[in-house]
Amino acid sequence: MKFKGVIFDLDGTLVNSLEDIADAMNSVLQGLNYPTHNYDAYQYFIGSGLRNLVSKSLPETHNDEKHIDHCYQLMIEEYSDNCTRKTKPYDGIVQLLDHLISHNIKLSVFSNKSDELTKKITTALFPNYFAPIVGLSVESLKKPNPSEAIAISKTLGLKDEEIIFVGDSGIDMQTATNANMFAVGVSWGYRPEEELIANGAKYVLNHPLDLIKVLQPEGVTILM
Repeated sequence: MKFKGVIFDLDGTLVNSLEDIADAMNSVLQGLNYPTHNYDAYQYFIGSGLRNLVSKSLPETHNDEKHIDHCYQLMIEEYSDNCTRKTKPYDGIVQLLDHLISHNIKLSVFSNKSDELTKKITTALFPNYFAPIVGLSVESLKKPNPSEAIAISKTLGLKDEEIIFVGDSGIDMQTATNANMFAVGVSWGYRPEEELIANGAKYVLNHPLDLIKVLQPEGVTILM
């Protein structure tokens, strides 16, 4: 099987966005006189969408749906203004993307972050690399639901099995498996390697360029 496309998760895979996300949420918490959290805690809050992150960040005594909705709106306002303040691509990502594009590999992004923010961050940091760029617009379509990933494969004009799905969480690996795509985890993100393997990762990369180097010895052709 020759792979012809790669779908990337965004946070923890292409970019380190943890500090911007944490800073925005902590600003909201401070404004409400609630306890804040350190960056290590936010590593485990990220991955299932920002509304879920808000819920995990709030005190249990103030975690009803109405209050979550209110705090989510506050967080989005704060984060939208500062979403690329500290967020940067991981070392080696741009080199990998340039290499894949030079070999006519189609590239897309699929994130559980809101669609508007996913597009804003991706286009700001990676102009002209990805199409389509898909974030969360309908809660029921959140990863690990494979529907959006399968829709991306159709947009790219590829079969599901011709696509590598790269992410940093068990949810990403589940999404890849559910979509019949080749699941590849990354070790530099927000989740441990054990979680990636337990949820179906075929490989775990230690550096972005390993996407090329690691697969080929196993007889998997990425590039021609």
